[in-house]
Amino acid sequence: MARTPEAPPAAPADWTRTRERSNRGTLRLMAWIAVHAGRPVARLLLWPITAYFLLFPGAAGRHSRRYLGRALGRPPSIRDGWRHVFTFAATVLDRVYFLRDMRGCFDVRITGGEHLSAVLAQGRGAILVGGHVGSFEALSAQGRQLARENVAMAMYPDNARLINETLEAIAPGFSMRIIALGQRSAMLSIRDWLDAGGVVGLLADRRLPGAEDRTDTLWIPFLGREAPFSLGPWRLAQLLRRPVVFMAGLYNGGRRYELRLEPLADFSEAPADAAGRERALHDAARAYAARLESICRTSPYNWFNFHDFWHEEEAGGPGLRADDRSAGLGAGAPGTDGPAGADQVR
Repeated sequence: MARTPEAPPAAPADWTRTRERSNRGTLRLMAWIAVHAGRPVARLLLWPITAYFLLFPGAAGRHSRRYLGRALGRPPSIRDGWRHVFTFAATVLDRVYFLRDMRGCFDVRITGGEHLSAVLAQGRGAILVGGHVGSFEALSAQGRQLARENVAMAMYPDNARLINETLEAIAPGFSMRIIALGQRSAMLSIRDWLDAGGVVGLLADRRLPGAEDRTDTLWIPFLGREAPFSLGPWRLAQLLRRPVVFMAGLYNGGRRYELRLEPLADFSEAPADAAGRERALHDAARAYAARLESICRTSPYNWFNFHDFWHEEEAGGPGLRADDRSAGLGAGAPGTDGPAGADQVR
């Protein structure tokens, strides 16, 4: 059953209020260097950028250490923190090349592309569900080929605005089909896009603040601690009676990316009874959390949620549990900024 914790934290600082340290001018400069100086030269910039965000981590550094401690099963070292931030910065740089269709720079391997092809062959479209894992741009670039360019992203208006600003800064002329959620016409737009054989992508590892007022939240064991997952994506797939495919674009260092596509759930035939439908929603959410947790265990530096994912911090300061403090996860300078625009451009 969906539930709320017995003693929920009081108004945790949410990711939507996080002010980012990047801006369009910085992104344009980074894009210019990436295109005109080339990737090897541009990657040299990642070293001072990573060092800066390790020296002045803000709250994002605290959240990174807490996550890494759980994913790695041990207190994270400075090297672990470096790899986490450097991996994120590398994917930020590489998005310039993917969005400008310069995919020849990379060695991209696809696992499970046949699953998406099989779903699309039915002519009813598909819902792709992923998270803030690795490079969405690498996944999107290859996905446009697999889905014959018929890819749209469903996201909330504020995120859509930030995505459009980012695209304008680093890849002028590139357009992404975005369906704004939270509007009455959103479900009809998604249905029409799917009916035309298209693909709709969703990132399901975040909830909007107060989302429990609009949709159910399921608390699921995740990396050893219960975390809140929204049932919204699964309810949408169930209402539209569509199959769901899990997606992830992992950065494996250097020029190497691995794109994973796996069947996750199929809501084509919904159970007749309400209890069965609710059980199907919960099963899909748990399957998603299990896939995400597996990636966090095997590719821990690829998950880029630099915020209070477990909702453990009260408004006004850290509310770390004893095991977090003993693992050395509470150190770090106070602040609210995420590394290199972690949420602005993802």
